[in-house]
Amino acid sequence: MDIFFEIYKDLPRQGPGNNESTRKMFSLLTDLPPSPSILDVGCGTGMQTIELAKLIDGNITAVDNHQPYLEQLNNQALAQGLSEKVLTVNASMFSLEFEEKSFDVIWSEGAIYIIGFEKGLQTWQPLLKAKGYLVVSEISWLKSNPPIEVQKYWQANYPNIQTIESNLRIVEDLGYTKVGHFVLPESGWWDSYYTPLETRIRLLREQYKDNEAMNKELDNSLLEIKFYRKYSDWYGYVFYLIQVP
Repeated sequence: MDIFFEIYKDLPRQGPGNNESTRKMFSLLTDLPPSPSILDVGCGTGMQTIELAKLIDGNITAVDNHQPYLEQLNNQALAQGLSEKVLTVNASMFSLEFEEKSFDVIWSEGAIYIIGFEKGLQTWQPLLKAKGYLVVSEISWLKSNPPIEVQKYWQANYPNIQTIESNLRIVEDLGYTKVGHFVLPESGWWDSYYTPLETRIRLLREQYKDNEAMNKELDNSLLEIKFYRKYSDWYGYVFYLIQVP
């Protein structure tokens, strides 16, 4: 994990996404109270947290288990005059110790894969108020029958990847209401994630040229970029907006 954080610590984001998609999804939350309470799970350094804070008059509880990420988020919130809206909490998404029905919205961009799509939806559901929204972005197959090479890659790296249709069935089976979904544009992979990651990898190659473990992880990151460049028609991050009764 220390190697992981060394690779990703200086990136604008720790996974695919962009502010335009955050705003687009937020615009679909049409039934919020005037001062909503949002739980941002797996916030990382919090690019989406800051964007959400600009959009609401309420408050955001931002959760991550890596304290340096939370400190970066606190510094950003302070610099932009948003610190009164943002509370950071160092905690695991597997055991969120908040009172039931505490939040109007649970938001998680590019992080629910850590706990798993179905388990995350199931585990976090009690924290939502009646009519509360859950927003997650999840890696998903965009078309059926992908090429064998990319199937094997994701089977090795995230065997729980599903089609959009399969994920929507999970949503319904857990008692949520489907509100909307859309695919993250390819710019959301490159602008704030893969392009700066490629620059970061070149820097770390030189800095850690004799570190076998680091170079192995850098190889894995480059392979991930290679597969997206080759197979982006077949998979992507999908934003899912769902609601409890």
